[in-house]
Amino acid sequence: QVQLVESGGGLVQAGGSLRLSCAASGRTFSNYNMGWFRQAPGKEREFVSAIRGSGGSAVYADSVKGRFAISRHNANHSVYLQMNMLKPEDTAVYYCAAKWVQYNYYYQSGYQRQSGYDYWGQGTQVTVSS
Repeated sequence: QVQLVESGGGLVQAGGSLRLSCAASGRTFSNYNMGWFRQAPGKEREFVSAIRGSGGSAVYADSVKGRFAISRHNANHSVYLQMNMLKPEDTAVYYCAAKWVQYNYYYQSGYQRQSGYDYWGQGTQVTVSS
């Protein structure tokens, strides 16, 4: 079991930056692949980014590639999402998600889908004004 708590959301002008954090409880954080998803009003929750338990290269949705960067600090049981050059269309509730994996240098099946994760945070609101 792992509990996830996001923080760092807020209101920012277009072109600005925010850094989201997700703190995880429990042990063996390095055996959890982590993901960020977002859900805008009236829309389905969508994949933003993911990183393996071992760290290393990450994956991103095309809509955020080049602007967002995911990272993790296993000793601190945390994962981060640095969001730069924010646009109004980035406005959404952002969720952190986790999936336990035995081999943390592989992505799990469905890592770009909600069903690929077992644990979710409560979400943090990001609002980008134009």
